[in-house]
Amino acid sequence: MGIGDVRQVATGSCSDLWFVDTGMYAVSQYGSVYILDAERPAIVETGIGTHHDRILDALEEVGLAPEAIEVIAVTHVHLDHAGGAGFLAEACPNASIVVHEIGAPHLAAPERLWAGTKQAVGDQITHYVEPEPVPEARIREIEDGDRIDLGDHALRAHHAPGHAPHQVVYEDPANDAVFTGDAAGLYVPERGRVEPTSPPPDFDLEQALRDVETIQAIDPETLLYSHFGPAMATGQLAEYARTLSDWVQAVAAARAELEDDDAVIEHFAGETAASDIWGPDKGRGETAMNVRGVLTYLDRTA
Repeated sequence: MGIGDVRQVATGSCSDLWFVDTGMYAVSQYGSVYILDAERPAIVETGIGTHHDRILDALEEVGLAPEAIEVIAVTHVHLDHAGGAGFLAEACPNASIVVHEIGAPHLAAPERLWAGTKQAVGDQITHYVEPEPVPEARIREIEDGDRIDLGDHALRAHHAPGHAPHQVVYEDPANDAVFTGDAAGLYVPERGRVEPTSPPPDFDLEQALRDVETIQAIDPETLLYSHFGPAMATGQLAEYARTLSDWVQAVAAARAELEDDDAVIEHFAGETAASDIWGPDKGRGETAMNVRGVLTYLDRTA
């Protein structure tokens, strides 16, 4: 699957569901946005905003006009998931933008979010565009347990704050699927494995492991990864819990040995296996950001 490609989700019991490769960070098979062609059509996730036109092109390919979209739901307000919310809100004038109540102010006034993103992602910021604000009247704030009615489908929100305090995952019972946000890691379809994600400033290992248990308790047939694409739920969730725990332990051990945080970041980012997956620029940037997140977590829990 290449950048801009649109595919129908044929995994498990899924129907009425499509996804597009947004070409996030100029990398294929990293960022996906979902289109649910329900009685009340919905978009889940928005990408970083830089190529929101690819989502609009995907709507056309699916056979939906932007005016038909009634819900734009983001799992959390990190800009790789919600950076396009303002642009899509303008293009889809009848849509409510659904977000956890903690994240809602950042969609209405994204200046602090933009500043924080520049600090968190470092050189990767060149791939972003500054987000447009979402009109407050268009924002629907949700919390754990809320249900978004789409007619023949529904999205049930489950708070999953280990990656970020404003994150939810969305259960779609009709499709026996869960939109995982970043709560289940970064899925690499070509390799069938899950990579860790632990960005600053709010990553919390213990809560992230509880979030994995939340998805396991739902027991979905299909996992709908924002990074990247649909997959039958086999052993990925248990694998991710192990991977994430091992990752934090590895960073902690390197810090104890090297005693210099810049050296720890370089130790992991300098020869990261992520470069083999997403290329040297994104691989290095992703790894460095995740190391900084773990170091922040270790400082907070020391």
